[in-house]
Amino acid sequence: MSEHPEHPERSQHHDYSERDVLREVTELENKSATAARLFDIRRIIGGLFVVYGVIVTIVGLTDDQAAIDKAEGVNINLWTGLGMLLLGLFFLAWLKLRPTAPPPPPITVEDDLRE
Repeated sequence: MSEHPEHPERSQHHDYSERDVLREVTELENKSATAARLFDIRRIIGGLFVVYGVIVTIVGLTDDQAAIDKAEGVNINLWTGLGMLLLGLFFLAWLKLRPTAPPPPPITVEDDLRE
């Protein structure tokens, strides 16, 4: 009947060799490392601060005197926008100067058998 009478579901699945499992694990690790680099939080925070910083800076440059007087003579939109822009550029520079670690080299079956 079945090869594994106590576990009938095993007979329905393909038998994977260690080589197949190792290859699948390596592929998943590479995909995970790529996703981690792509969605690095520094990229997201830096990008959002740069976009909002540009918008608020433009608003600050086009503010009328009434808006400046309302903030007691300080062009708050301009200074806040410039601060946000600098913070966003800092995060992006940090990402460029200290990138996430590259994925480890793929382990081949031959390397695994040598150990």
